[in-house]
Amino acid sequence: MRDVLFLPATGDSEMVIATDCSGGIGEKANDILFVADNVVAYFAMRVAMMELLSVGATPSAVILSNFTGEKSWQAYMSGIQKVYEELGMNPLPLVGSTETNMMLQQSALGLTVLGTVLKNKKRIKKTPKNAAFAVIGVPLAGEKVLTEQALVAPLSLFKKCLDTPGVFEIVPVGSKGIFYEFQLMLTMNGFDRYNVDCSLPLNESSGPATCFLISYNRTFEQELQALCGRHFHKINIEY
Repeated sequence: MRDVLFLPATGDSEMVIATDCSGGIGEKANDILFVADNVVAYFAMRVAMMELLSVGATPSAVILSNFTGEKSWQAYMSGIQKVYEELGMNPLPLVGSTETNMMLQQSALGLTVLGTVLKNKKRIKKTPKNAAFAVIGVPLAGEKVLTEQALVAPLSLFKKCLDTPGVFEIVPVGSKGIFYEFQLMLTMNGFDRYNVDCSLPLNESSGPATCFLISYNRTFEQELQALCGRHFHKINIEY
């Protein structure tokens, strides 16, 4: 299944929960990777929001679990705010908690986004057999996320792809890589045997969803290539 949880809600709708976490990345002396706290929160929020939006859900609230300490709260909030700005949406209601009893030696946080979706509007299992596929962005992880930011698929572009007619499904790519997510997409849509070819490394980690998969109607390919520019990487599939 996709990296979201669907729970029964009222009538024809379902609750949707998406989450992401980070540990050992931040501004503390013992962190494995030194990154500004607002950037850490931005990417965690980016992942959770992309997961939620990609299945057709409307976000409604955010939960912030801050294990780093009180001094990091405002920076984390700043990173979350940047996600709202890039998606062109208003801030969501937020509840959170900060660990103040124990002073951890490394940074850690968790971000969870809640939302709802109508059952008949869920964007899963929507890819037909004659669909085309592409990766938007490049898989990056660790320090490369910061040093090669120009290769990261922008959130604004992700939103445009969501709203583009002809796009069937969108799947954010995480640490298991492009091939894992692509294989999962095809299996969920009933595709059987296939060979995959792409110019990008298929098994490298995409860290905080620096790229995402799309399935689309072939007649929209030129429009999508123009929209995504250098971020567009076609996937060729043979049966």
